[in-house]
Amino acid sequence: MPDFALDPRPAAVTERADVAASVVDAAADDTADATASPDDATAGAAGPAGATVRAGAEGVAGRVAVVTDSTADLPAALTGAVRVVPLEVRLGDRVVRDGVDIGPGELSAAIADRRLEVQTSRPTPAAFAETYRELLAAGASAVVSVHLSRELSGTWDAARLAAREVDPSRVRVVDSRAMGMGLGFAVLAADRAAAEGAEPVDVEAAASAVAARCRVIFCVDELDRLRRGGRIGAAAAVVGTVLAVKPLLHLVDGRITALEKVRTSARATQRLVEHAVAVAGTEADLAVHHLGVPERAEDLADRLAERLPASPRPVVSEISAVIGAHVGNGALGVVVVPRG
Repeated sequence: MPDFALDPRPAAVTERADVAASVVDAAADDTADATASPDDATAGAAGPAGATVRAGAEGVAGRVAVVTDSTADLPAALTGAVRVVPLEVRLGDRVVRDGVDIGPGELSAAIADRRLEVQTSRPTPAAFAETYRELLAAGASAVVSVHLSRELSGTWDAARLAAREVDPSRVRVVDSRAMGMGLGFAVLAADRAAAEGAEPVDVEAAASAVAARCRVIFCVDELDRLRRGGRIGAAAAVVGTVLAVKPLLHLVDGRITALEKVRTSARATQRLVEHAVAVAGTEADLAVHHLGVPERAEDLADRLAERLPASPRPVVSEISAVIGAHVGNGALGVVVVPRG
């Protein structure tokens, strides 16, 4: 079993083109430069070019507008003025928008039906371009667009292409190197900074600083979906299946990497708690994600709340359909952003 050592290097990569106020207060000074991104295996699937969800363009006049994608798993109550562009999920011959046409419940049923092929694809550059233009036309001074790790999806690259097309001097694209509320906490930090009147560079820096501190740790019941989606190697998937282990995984430089292997779900939950507490220090912002195992998620949240009494209670939510399509039913994870 490997030693517990999450990569301490800054994880956010940016390009120019609260749940808690402390997340924003601590997000002051970190920025980095950007590189290019590969596409999803199924990138470019047809869909409504400008389909976005939740927040509209109102309320952005005179401030920086913040955009993200549906893998941020932002609870509706926390979305605020953030514009969310959905990825797409392909269920056999049917194409649906993540968080708009499909939710976790329907996805769980689809995954359980092994006869049904489930795939995902990024938003098109046209979807991002339309969103950016709408926000700028509504009076936004600039746009900061914060997204899923480019190592896991072509979403960041689609946003980058759209930024170049619309106005690279007014649209900044950030690779969070994260997923789920790892991305979501960075987005919330950016939105809070924007609401307080921060300049675009400072809104970008707020997202980057939180993303750099974020750690994402999770376990899955099986590795085959991650293997088929190209998110882990075939050898790792075979080992996990043959040994009937519960692999614990984490993000390192935006990539899914093995952390350790345990034998039971109970042990996996315990190790998630121990790893999260070790990362959190005395106080952190926390989220618990799951697909189809709400009781286990609440149990994990309870344990974290008990071990980290100075921290806010973890946000608990089911993961987005796009992430769920790759991790499968039974997935359970924790997101930790240490404060300070």
